[in-house]
Amino acid sequence: MSKLKDIFLEDSKIAFDRKHRKTINFNISRYDESVAKGKQRYQNLDLAKKRASFVKDTVVGNLAEHLETFEKNALKNNIQVIWARNGEEAVDEIIRVAKEAGAEMLVKSKSMISEELELNENLEKNHIEPVETDLGEFIVQVAGEKPYHILTPAMHKSKEDVAELFTRKFNLNPGSTPQEITLFVRQVLREKFTSAEVGISGANFLVADVGGILLTENEGNGFMSVAFPKVHIAIAGIEKILPSVKHLPLFLPMLAALGTGQQLTVYNSLITGSRKPGETNGPEKMVVVLLDNNRSTIAAEEEHYKSLKCIRCGACLNVCPIYKNVGGYTYNTTYSGPIGSVITPFLKGFEDYNHLSFACTVCGACTEVCPVKIPLHDLLLLNRKKAVEQNQGDLSWNVGMKAMGWALKKRQNLDIVNGNLKNKLAKLNPVILGKEKEFPQFAKHSFSETWKINLNK
Repeated sequence: MSKLKDIFLEDSKIAFDRKHRKTINFNISRYDESVAKGKQRYQNLDLAKKRASFVKDTVVGNLAEHLETFEKNALKNNIQVIWARNGEEAVDEIIRVAKEAGAEMLVKSKSMISEELELNENLEKNHIEPVETDLGEFIVQVAGEKPYHILTPAMHKSKEDVAELFTRKFNLNPGSTPQEITLFVRQVLREKFTSAEVGISGANFLVADVGGILLTENEGNGFMSVAFPKVHIAIAGIEKILPSVKHLPLFLPMLAALGTGQQLTVYNSLITGSRKPGETNGPEKMVVVLLDNNRSTIAAEEEHYKSLKCIRCGACLNVCPIYKNVGGYTYNTTYSGPIGSVITPFLKGFEDYNHLSFACTVCGACTEVCPVKIPLHDLLLLNRKKAVEQNQGDLSWNVGMKAMGWALKKRQNLDIVNGNLKNKLAKLNPVILGKEKEFPQFAKHSFSETWKINLNK
C-alpha cells in the first residue's frame, strides 16, 4: 500500500466529523439550488452540452494546430508566448520574468494551475511575495491552507470560521460579518494592486483566432491583477484552447450555469495583449505560459483524452458522494473530486495516485452533470484497469482480484464451496467493507443449487 493511499484512508475519517460535513453540505446545497435555477434557463440543455462537447472533442483531437494558431495570433498582439514542458520549466520562466520586472511582491488572481505548479511556495523561495486576490484564495492563504474546491477555495469554512481566523490574524472585531470581512480584504488588496509590479492570472480559455485569453470571474480581482501591474503573466494548460471567439457565447453561459447557477459570470474579459499606444490602462508587457505537464500524454490516450475537455466548472465535485463526505483535502492533490481522480495519476504517476480511482462508487452522477459530456465514471474504471495492468495494487489486492476473476468466470467455480465455508472466509477480514458495515451472510446454498434441489423434490 502506498504512503499516499494510507494518508487518504486516514484522512477519510473526516467523513465522521459532523461539523465538517454540515459545513460542506450546506455550502454545496446553496450551489445546488442556484445551479438548478441556472439549468432552467436552457430550453435544451442537453443539446448545448453536445455542442460544447463536440467543440472540445475536436480541439483536443488536434491540439497542435490550434495552439500554433493561438501562438501566431498572440505574437501579432505583442504577447510573449512561453512553452513549458513541465512544472519546473514553467516556474523557472515565471520567476525569470518576475525578477526582470524587479518584483519583490506580485498579485495573483484565482488560478488552479498555479496550485499545480506550487507557484506560491516557489516564489517565496525566490524572495518574491505572492498575494492571492480572490477572496476565497486569500482566506485559505491566510490560514496557511490549500484550495479546498476547484471553484470555491474556502468551501470548508463557515462564516464563523472566517471571522475567527481574521480576528486571530488581523485583530478584526470578533464576530465580524461577511460584509465587514469583505470590506477589510478589499482595503488590504487595493494597496497591493496599485503597488505590485507583476500580476499573474490563469486563463479560462485561450482563444486561438484572436490570440487572446478569456478571464471569467465574479469579484473583479482578476482584471485588477491585469490592469494595474506593469507585467501580466497568464498561465494556462494547453487544453484550454478554443478555436474561435465565436465559441464564447456557448461556453461562458455553460460555465456559469453549471458552476454557480448564474446566467453569466459577472466579469468576462477578453485580453488580447499589453497596453497599446494611446491607451492609459493595462500592462506594459504580457506573457502567456503554455503548460504541458503530461497533458500531451493524456491527449494521446484512446479514451482518457476526453478528460482534457474539462472546463473546470466544479460541477462533478458538487454531485460526488465521495467528495461530499471526505472533502477536498483528503485527495491530497491539486484537482480533487472525480476529474482530479481521473487526471492526477497521469499528471503525477499511477504508482502514487491510482488509489483515487478506486475511491468511487461508480454512481455516474459526475458523468451526468458534466457540461462537456466527459464519461468520468467510465474513465475511473479504465484507471483501475490501468492500475491492475501496471501491477500497482498491493499483494492482497492482486491475489484477491485474480481469485475473484476466476470465481466469477463460471457458475460452477462459485458453487465449489457452500455458504458455510464462504462465511468463514469472509470473517477472516471482519472490516472488509469498513468498520461501519457488516458483511452480509451467505446462504447455505447458492440460487442455482437451491433451484436444482427444489426441482428434484
